[in-house]
Amino acid sequence: MDIDLVSSPSKTKDIDGLLADVGYKVRSSELHQVAHNIERLENAIVNSSSDISQFASDTVHYDPSDIGNWVDNLLTEFDHTVSLPYDFSELPDLAAPPLPPSQDQHYLHQLKVVTTVEEDSAIKLVHMLMTCADSLQRGNLPLAGSLIEGMQGLLAEMNTNCGIGKVAGYFIDALNRRIFGINNVISVSLPNENDILYHHYYEACPYLKFAHFTANQAILEAFNGHDCVHVIDFNLMHGLQWPALIQALALRPGGPPFLRLTGIGPPSPDERDNLREIGLRLAELARSVNVRFAFRGVAAWRLEDVKPWMLQVSSKEVVAVNSILQLHRLLGSESEPVSSGIEMVLGWIRSLNPKIMTVVEQEANHNEDGFMERFTEALHYYSTVFDSLEACSVEPDKAMAEMFLQREICNVVCCEGSARVERHEPLVKWRERLGKAGFRPLHLGSNAFKQASMLLTLFSAEGYCVEENQGSLSLGWHSRPLIAASAWQAVPLPEAETLRFDH
Repeated sequence: MDIDLVSSPSKTKDIDGLLADVGYKVRSSELHQVAHNIERLENAIVNSSSDISQFASDTVHYDPSDIGNWVDNLLTEFDHTVSLPYDFSELPDLAAPPLPPSQDQHYLHQLKVVTTVEEDSAIKLVHMLMTCADSLQRGNLPLAGSLIEGMQGLLAEMNTNCGIGKVAGYFIDALNRRIFGINNVISVSLPNENDILYHHYYEACPYLKFAHFTANQAILEAFNGHDCVHVIDFNLMHGLQWPALIQALALRPGGPPFLRLTGIGPPSPDERDNLREIGLRLAELARSVNVRFAFRGVAAWRLEDVKPWMLQVSSKEVVAVNSILQLHRLLGSESEPVSSGIEMVLGWIRSLNPKIMTVVEQEANHNEDGFMERFTEALHYYSTVFDSLEACSVEPDKAMAEMFLQREICNVVCCEGSARVERHEPLVKWRERLGKAGFRPLHLGSNAFKQASMLLTLFSAEGYCVEENQGSLSLGWHSRPLIAASAWQAVPLPEAETLRFDH
């Protein structure tokens, strides 16, 4: 059966770009023919009565990323070779001529010599993932379901500990859940399991550290010269971000200010008050460095459920709002018939008149209406994220971090409506949205850039890079930005519309 893999020029461009980024010199329009040729090659190998092991081991694939020409050439060579009346051991040496010693390492670094089975499986898997996603978008569930079984079989032939094999496994699982409706939300075995995975993700790679360090530097500079300051954290988690800020305030010339911290987080699943316990630990740290400190916990499952009066903002204090990977969760919710969750929350943030709002979001576009576009972008994005994780050697944090990312993938791929909360959008869209909501951008400054760059020295692997873009900072892997940090200031409202709750 012929499948129309792409149905518009924009889809073709997206898929062609994805294939190019992962190293394959083949267009999406050519995938069917490539897959057909691979099947011909397999049949020729299986049905041949000759011993082809020597042929396979002696053949050097100079550029296996050029998969179309590679398979065609291999078929041509095979067709010529199987009719020969003598063994392959009698063929001339097909290996490349020896290189000068100075070029040996460069040659080994640039070229990837892989087995036929591994290369076949990789290109087939990419093709089948795209075809399965396209079938889902068209509503052809029977075809999509049949492809799942085929992809699972291909995974058995691949290394699933790294590379496309690992990432594909997570996407196949998510597609399987979407097709068959199997627990769209991955089951949670422990009440606070998401907090635990978040902590391991923080330890395993630099992305959350970058978010915290960059936001803290911007908040510290905004608080300069003020004696009473208030941070509102949209996702307290373990409070990992705030010890560094407390210590920085303790060293501030002229003495530290009085610091209030309001931490928003989900209600405790048991009788423990997790928010209060985190607050007590932070209070003990503040006391040890002579910072006057007050903490308030606000328990809420969703930011839409938070009301500004709960935050008890005073007119005597300077306010900072901190959102780390949270605002995108508001994009799919409807709080009232005429206003979305993001509009409502940005509205009351502006009414608090914060001196600064720090925003860190994934630099991705996973909020398209079309499933195929979203799937293509997600496969591209998370392939790069997992590639960067391979450079981090921290165990068991890395394995737990992968579980954290697996949950994101599952939500992006198999959930819809209000259940789909991982609606990541790139910085260019946040600039437009925040500007319309009454916020103006602030330049993060050279200190934030220096701190982010210094942070990367803690990770010995090369490949991470910090870039400045119109006053915002992004952290990425090689040339692909993966997370973006920006700072904003609310355009002042008329005094009558400003919300403060003085006692």
